[in-house]
Amino acid sequence: MNGGLSSELRPLLRGYLGEFEDCFARGEPAGHLLTYVSGQLSDLRRKSIGPIADAAGIPPRTLQHFLSRHAWDEELVLDTLQQIVGRNHQHPRSVGLIDETAHPKKGDRTPGVEPQWCRTTGRMDNCILTVHLGYVAGGFHCLLDGELFLPKSWADARQRCRRAGIPEEMTHRPQWQIALDMYRRAVANGVRFEWLAFDEHYGQVAELLFRLDDRGQRYVAEVPPTFSGWLIKPALLQKGRHQGKGRPRRPARLKSRDAPAGSIEDLCRLPYPVQSRPWRRLHIKEGAEEPIILEAKAVRFHLERDDLPTWPHLLILARSAADPTRVKYFVSNAPESTPLKTLLQVAFSGRHSQERIRDENGRLGLTHSEVRNYLSLRRHLILTAVSHLFLARVRHGRGPQAVR
Repeated sequence: MNGGLSSELRPLLRGYLGEFEDCFARGEPAGHLLTYVSGQLSDLRRKSIGPIADAAGIPPRTLQHFLSRHAWDEELVLDTLQQIVGRNHQHPRSVGLIDETAHPKKGDRTPGVEPQWCRTTGRMDNCILTVHLGYVAGGFHCLLDGELFLPKSWADARQRCRRAGIPEEMTHRPQWQIALDMYRRAVANGVRFEWLAFDEHYGQVAELLFRLDDRGQRYVAEVPPTFSGWLIKPALLQKGRHQGKGRPRRPARLKSRDAPAGSIEDLCRLPYPVQSRPWRRLHIKEGAEEPIILEAKAVRFHLERDDLPTWPHLLILARSAADPTRVKYFVSNAPESTPLKTLLQVAFSGRHSQERIRDENGRLGLTHSEVRNYLSLRRHLILTAVSHLFLARVRHGRGPQAVR
């Protein structure tokens, strides 16, 4: 292949892809897997079906059929990939990263395409959105899953969905629900996350935090200044008290109606406990990158769930030492004894790793897909994760045995 893999990496890639042989009933699709992944890992300028097929010396329709028609189990490919990560890349400080990618598109035939906020172009644009789950373990980082976000306008137009091959059972779901389902699947496949990290687009959804609390999953979630809760837990009335013999318990309620939850922005203006707590200067290492110098503090924080305060969480304020006006807010369910530096490493190293994963996915051609049906798109997302895992293992220097 022109611009393909080196002679040293070709046998490693073949050995690695051998892990997925049970996902293919016939040899022909398995051979196309090698062609597709090799194309994504090559130095082709654009990594859509046409350029990959041309470089391999095969008709483009061969790879089109591989994605849209050939019989192979793409979901088993994804499960196998996650099981490989779960077996071989456990880490005591592993972080799961929830994120999304915008893919600019022309026309109206690509599944899920419509004018919406496009991070890639930085404006409202015609694009599709895909939600992703990434994994970081020390210097190792890879992609674990990716799924299409189906806008409500598409979900309500079932004939349009049928033309794009979108399954009848696929409905509109908020991005946080898609991310939560991907997290559950990865855990079921043996991936263990010491932490989850995500930006305020997901952190603003309190229900996501509650679901993770219920599972005992630790997280550091960026939240907007409008996120609400209490710095001091308000008193409750009638907690668990019976109304009388045989009568049901009265639900707990706030003791004082003048103690509603407040926004983080307003709470942080109060003299106690936020203003009175000093800022701490910390250096956050990011591998070979220059350390980030931050000033930060953390206080107890109770989220509002069913109109009542939760058990104590942590509210973390972090600002750039170079520009103290830039303050970010994070909420974590970690124990209060957790070092502040650890929390910030999860938050900021996770953000840096997200950027690296986005960059590498761009180089692998994640946004180059030009398919017009859902199955092809789903398979493209999964194969990009397969390519990314191989790239991560080679770059991490685990040796030939790590990619077999």
